[in-house]
Amino acid sequence: MTPDDPLLKILACPLDKGPLTLLAPEDALYNPRMRRRYPLLDGIPQLLPSSGEQVTDAEHDRILRRLTDTGQAGSPPPEEPAAGPPGQGAAGPDRPAGQEPRS
Repeated sequence: MTPDDPLLKILACPLDKGPLTLLAPEDALYNPRMRRRYPLLDGIPQLLPSSGEQVTDAEHDRILRRLTDTGQAGSPPPEEPAAGPPGQGAAGPDRPAGQEPRS
């Protein structure tokens, strides 16, 4: 598997369903949000929750430094949306969620 493999775009962590990053020299996929590493055996991702291993804080920092140095780190996870005033959600105070405004 290579960093530009299209399969990486659809693979997801079995625990949080988020994207994974390839750790090329180690033949593993990594979830920096949960700090879990999943092995690749003969090029096949082992994505069962029990296959993943938790990494230490020091190992996590080392992986992130290496990914940043090689340009593989990608973008950080999206920020949580800021909460607006009560009753002013996406649906608005007078409109239930999922209902379009009347024209």
